[in-house]
Amino acid sequence: MPGERRDHCAHREHGEGCASCAAERAGPPARRVRQEPGGPMLVEGPVEVVGDDGTLVRSDRPVVALCTCRLSRIFPWCDTSHRGPPPKDGHAPKDGHAPGEGSSSA
Repeated sequence: MPGERRDHCAHREHGEGCASCAAERAGPPARRVRQEPGGPMLVEGPVEVVGDDGTLVRSDRPVVALCTCRLSRIFPWCDTSHRGPPPKDGHAPKDGHAPGEGSSSA
């Protein structure tokens, strides 16, 4: 019948290959999460994080770094505390490693 909805499509004018209905069936797009080796979890934002105590914090940034070491002073966000204290002269070590990460100096 003209104007009758089909069981497979919520849109009257669409047929079997309706991209709109396929997207609705698939649900919301997945968030991409990437674990940085020895560092934070990078999450495509915006994100809301529920803490251990039930508090909710939100970031609208395109990518957020979630702390996995629990050393961050701004937890749950990463502040790079996992890298350890900066060198006393303020420069990165010449071997490219952060203090205590494979540096050969004792």
